[in-house]
Amino acid sequence: MTTPTMPTGASGTPTRTLAVVSAGLSQPSSTRLLADRLADATVRELEDAGHTVRVTTIELRDLAHAVVDAMLTRFPTGDLARALETVTGADGLIAVSPVFTTSYSGLFKSFWDVVDPDSLTGMPVLLGATGGTARHSLALEYTMRPLFTYLRADVVPTSVFAATDDWAASADPSTGSGGPDSGGLPKRISRAGRELAQRVSRRENDGPADPFAATPSFTELLGGS
Repeated sequence: MTTPTMPTGASGTPTRTLAVVSAGLSQPSSTRLLADRLADATVRELEDAGHTVRVTTIELRDLAHAVVDAMLTRFPTGDLARALETVTGADGLIAVSPVFTTSYSGLFKSFWDVVDPDSLTGMPVLLGATGGTARHSLALEYTMRPLFTYLRADVVPTSVFAATDDWAASADPSTGSGGPDSGGLPKRISRAGRELAQRVSRRENDGPADPFAATPSFTELLGGS
């Protein structure tokens, strides 16, 4: 299922669309909480740049059975098909997964396995992950980033990992990813949202290429003009 929000910002300004994919398995989940905060930070930056923003959040938990079916049949339908259209047609993407056994969740990976591998080329992407302790934070750079690099997405430099302690601490530079100016989860979220917003502002996405665009029409096949 997808959860759309209404466009925000001043009317008449360029509209940008964000797709937010959350692979949290529980309700509520810290993964969804991080996804929402990353989206909020990006929206603020885009609004400051004069854009209106439409955000659609996709909870993979609600699509789990459809994802498995699509892997078996190679044919996504229903809510899953609509979710894939939302993701590939967005101007920017936020993807957040819990970390299990040093990597993203199986549901997270399976969702991207049913996405057309060419549909994310050049897509601005912000990555996030959640886990029990900060020692899992490298999963962002060693598993998630290579996945989206393979899909030829434009992944922003700052990825955001939120450990359990991050939600209680307002500033702890020893956790999460980033450089020496990291300084706590809110600061990392703000910096990552700014990086994504800058890329989204510069890019128009017409969606994935139509695989049948070069196919001649029925009239052309019959030799008509």
